[in-house]
Formats: sequence, structure tokens, C-alpha cells
Amino acid sequence: MKNKKSLIAVVAAFAACGIVVWFSASIQGDQRTYEIQPQITIPEYRTDAARAIDAYERLMERHMDLTEANLVRLDSNLKAVAKSLDSIDKTLMELSGRIARIEKTLGIEQPKAPAKKSQPKTDNKEAPPKSPPSS
Repeated sequence: MKNKKSLIAVVAAFAACGIVVWFSASIQGDQRTYEIQPQITIPEYRTDAARAIDAYERLMERHMDLTEANLVRLDSNLKAVAKSLDSIDKTLMELSGRIARIEKTLGIEQPKAPAKKSQPKTDNKEAPPKSPPSS
């Protein structure tokens, strides 16, 4: 019986080892992979051309802003000039009406506009008259 007990113990030990080997992930060759994400930041490398392009873009934006501001100011100035010209035109129309009424009351006839003389067209193709030779 001693033989049977030791044989059962050996078989049980082999079975236990077999079960451990069967379920063991490291013996089966299962590889574990790990993903590492570094948190290191490196400043962007910029070439001289890239810096020059950025500077040119900033310059152009500033130029466009100044141009827009000048155009807005010019527009407001033109509106003010147009308003004053309208006021002057209105005043001239009133003065013209007053003068017409005064002339009508006093019996002054309006002068007739002189007829424009039509000047004959001359061709400049002809040579100018020659001056006499000096001696």
C-alpha cells in the first residue's frame, strides 16, 4: 500500500505541475506590450525664412488695418464735405431766388448770355513761319 500511496502522490504532483504549466502565461510565451507616451515638449524649430514670412504677414495685417482706418476717416470727411456743399448749394439757391425777385421788383432785365464764338480749328501740322536769317 505504501507503493500505491507514493504512486498516487507522484501522479498528483505531476498533475499539479501540469495544471500550473498549462495555466501559466509566462511559459506559454504570452508577451505583454506596454505603450509609453512621453510628456516631453520640445520647442518648435523655426527657420529664418519662416520667421521672415511671419513678420511679413504681421506687417501686412498692420498695413491693412491702417488702410481701413484711413478709409473710414476719409469716408467721414467726405460725408462732412458733402453735407457742407449741400448747405452751400441750398444757400446759393435761396440767394438766387432773392436776387431774381429783387430784379423783377426793380424791373431789371436779365442780361442775355453772349453767344460763344466758334474758333476755327487749325492743324498744327504746318511748320511755323521761318524767321529771316540774321546776318
